Amino acid sequence: MDTSIPEAIQTAREHHQAGRLLQAEAIYRQILQAAPNHPDALHLLGVIAHQTGKNELAVELISKAISVNPSSSMYCNLGFALNDQGKLDAAVESYRKALSIKPDFAEAHSNLGIALQQQGKLDAAIESYQKAASIKPDFAEVHSNLGIALQQQGKLDAAVESYRKALSIKADFAEVHSNLGIALKDQGKLEAAIESYHKALSIKPNFAEAHSNLGNALKDQGKLDAAIENYLEALSISPHDAKAYSNLGLALNDQGKLDAAIENYLKALSIRPDYAEAHYNLGNALKDQGKIDAAVESYRKALSIKPDYAEAYSNLLFVYGYHALVDPHEYLARARNWEQACVPAQDRQAARHRVFQRSPRAGRRLRVGYVSGDYRQHSVSYFVKQLFAHHDRTRIELFAYSTHGQRDAVTDRLQALAEHWVPLVGIPDAAIRERIEADGIDVLIDLSGHTRHDRLGVFARRAAPVQAHYLGYFASTGLTEMDYWIGDEILTPAGTDSHFSEQVWRLPRVWLSYDGKAGAPLIDWHPAQDGTVWLGSFNNLGKLTPATLALWAKVLHALPEGKLLLKTKELSAISNRQRILDAMSGHGILPDRIELQDSSVTPDWFAHMAYYDRLDIALDPVGAVGGGTTNCDALWMAVPVIGLKGDRMASLMTTSMLNAIGRPEWIAHSEAEYIDKVVALARDVEQRKAIRSSQRSRMASSPLCDARGLAMSLENAYSEMFERWHDRKFDEKS
Repeated sequence: MDTSIPEAIQTAREHHQAGRLLQAEAIYRQILQAAPNHPDALHLLGVIAHQTGKNELAVELISKAISVNPSSSMYCNLGFALNDQGKLDAAVESYRKALSIKPDFAEAHSNLGIALQQQGKLDAAIESYQKAASIKPDFAEVHSNLGIALQQQGKLDAAVESYRKALSIKADFAEVHSNLGIALKDQGKLEAAIESYHKALSIKPNFAEAHSNLGNALKDQGKLDAAIENYLEALSISPHDAKAYSNLGLALNDQGKLDAAIENYLKALSIRPDYAEAHYNLGNALKDQGKIDAAVESYRKALSIKPDYAEAYSNLLFVYGYHALVDPHEYLARARNWEQACVPAQDRQAARHRVFQRSPRAGRRLRVGYVSGDYRQHSVSYFVKQLFAHHDRTRIELFAYSTHGQRDAVTDRLQALAEHWVPLVGIPDAAIRERIEADGIDVLIDLSGHTRHDRLGVFARRAAPVQAHYLGYFASTGLTEMDYWIGDEILTPAGTDSHFSEQVWRLPRVWLSYDGKAGAPLIDWHPAQDGTVWLGSFNNLGKLTPATLALWAKVLHALPEGKLLLKTKELSAISNRQRILDAMSGHGILPDRIELQDSSVTPDWFAHMAYYDRLDIALDPVGAVGGGTTNCDALWMAVPVIGLKGDRMASLMTTSMLNAIGRPEWIAHSEAEYIDKVVALARDVEQRKAIRSSQRSRMASSPLCDARGLAMSLENAYSEMFERWHDRKFDEKS
């Protein structure tokens, strides 16, 4: 060498720090030719190997340097290379060795935190980040990483604080602006989240992930066109971003464009075949297309990749029950396995031994918590609003736990009715359980079951002394820690007890209450002058099982003057329209007797309700889940509903509601009787006129519209459930 080794090292370092890696590498190699065991040359050549993706060589070179003359920086850089090889245990060990040499090495503490976080050891990772920050308070990256770890723990307020600290140090940190947006979105603060994403993009316009995140927030606001525009922008920057394709599919799905949604899910999977979330989303779209077998297969693929994927398992259960693919006993066996797959054994074991301290019921209000992801424009919210409004606040202290960040006018009204409104979006189940226990809840009610945004994991971990499911689902949750399933004598007759893991609690009245919408349009129905009788349903397409379509075809054959009108958002997809037409053609019903409409014909709720004037008779689906809100709306618009009594809760909802309004004559006990009832009513025009003139007032005075009566019945049930628990607890102590 023409220069001394120290001078050569200095020159190489200058090239290295300036990013001239080839020049630096050449000098390091020259040094090693002269001095094969020179520790700095070995170390820094190893660093270049790591920077250029040659991690195996990096580990070899840095390890050799350590064997000659170890230093904290060598151990730290060795940890980097090991981390990138996926050897997290070895990386952690290397970082700890660096810290044994230099305890105040902030970067080593930070890197140790990263490795621990990747191992899922969030508490330990957070501790390392906090040590790094205490040593080096202006270390923006460590505040950012701390925010990510806190967010993973569901500690959103603390995460936001860490992100803001990072940005106070480094205002142009685009990645932190984006992560802050994610945390704000999880808090339900969509406008603030969108502002953060825009800041990220103003700093880094080609930030594909920020475009995709912005799309997610816009989608949650219902601004689907704008969301799609951002997903497409993300894909123009990063054409192989599987997540962006999947998110684009979700937005298209929400627009009812199922074919396009499926195309994007398949693109995501072509890039990343092991993308469990894309398999799950594909399953949802296939389900909405009526391709149930294919949907089941997609959910199973998602679970084969991610066995504890609670949402996929719940959707699989939903499909099994909703479409009656298995009998109730087989369904229950599968539902019981949900917690085995999705809740860690130690958490289940802790739940079995959980001890609660509660004072007796006398002399105080009962603390009741309702957990739901549907506190927004949703069928469940129609019924919940009545309940919240009519609970007796001298008996009940009401807590509403919201598990979905999307808000609308319905959310605002429900929040105003709850004494305590607690958003739980983005918070892990274990942390939610702790929060609910800290609130001192006596009776905790699940309003979701195995539907979207459920938090059954909270119930599986036992958050309250008494836990029950009510209203939002059509079958057992299968949870060991769910004490009760609330129904009524008709909805859940004694013969169905074996369908539930929970104890069935039967209210002495119909299990729900319809609000009797005062703002609904006046009834303006007239029989068709040409004698046509319009039969139909506005239920979602998933309820129109093959058995349903086959039965309705028989009705149309028995009633030549009859035509079928179907309206639901899923009929915006051409494939869905064709599927219905093909199915009915297969039963001998030609397309000229069928009218298919999507939601575009009724742009708002008032128009939707007025559209019931087009129906002469509403047909309840059969074979799986019957109509709920849809039947109530039809009945309120004075449309007679003909239903078939089933053999399980899902197919007994209509029977319970029709009994509650004093219309048992509209309930059939066989398919033949169903057909006869429709035909007889269709041909009795005078009776149908009389029904239209009196049905609404009759319904308004029925138990189905008695919200205060329902609230009182539930309050009595909650009190008795709690007293049973308290008495049992006292007996155990004795």
